[in-house]
Amino acid sequence: MYGTPHTVSDVMTTTVAAVGRRAPFKELVEMMQDWQVSAVPVIEGEGRVVGVVSEADLLPKEELRDDPSDDYRRLRPPSDMAKGEAITAGDLMSSPAVTVRADATLAEAARTMARARVKRLPVVDETGMLEGVVSRADLLKVFLRGDREIQEEVLREIVTPLFPPPDSAVELRVEDGVVTVLGRVRDTSLVPVAARLVRAVEGVVDVRFDLAAGQRTAHV
Repeated sequence: MYGTPHTVSDVMTTTVAAVGRRAPFKELVEMMQDWQVSAVPVIEGEGRVVGVVSEADLLPKEELRDDPSDDYRRLRPPSDMAKGEAITAGDLMSSPAVTVRADATLAEAARTMARARVKRLPVVDETGMLEGVVSRADLLKVFLRGDREIQEEVLREIVTPLFPPPDSAVELRVEDGVVTVLGRVRDTSLVPVAARLVRAVEGVVDVRFDLAAGQRTAHV
């Protein structure tokens, strides 16, 4: 349905590079290079995700290569020191994996990434089986949405219902994802509501209002 928020299933990659617990260190590096990814899920059985190995998990191997001083080693978390000695995915992976469901909204996936400070999320079903991967770049695809499409949705779904004619006379402009609403409205108390709704529209970068009500003008 037009105007329905996109979900992870709309943008995720379904062809995924994944490894088992026993995958060796060099295979992990080669896979990340070949697939041009920064992390790979670790799976077991028929595809249940049990962890993720990222570039950050591999880096301690190089960081500790020249046997740094004891003082330096004491400053590093014990988990990093252990990963510096690890040689398989099972020992290197971060577990449990931070994952997302395919029916999650893009905003929910973005918040999960931000909280976990990761660049990619395995997408799993209700049993934890791997279905795909979603990346930061995938989530940003909504900003490729055209200005005309954004304008039509904002006008139909938000502006016209909140500020119907003839009591209000509103003009809507969208340029590079920035929505500008100008004109005259009957009730400027609805402007903050409209601003929140417009910002929630996928592809909107920002929203600006310049709306008059009698002798008063509302700027948001």
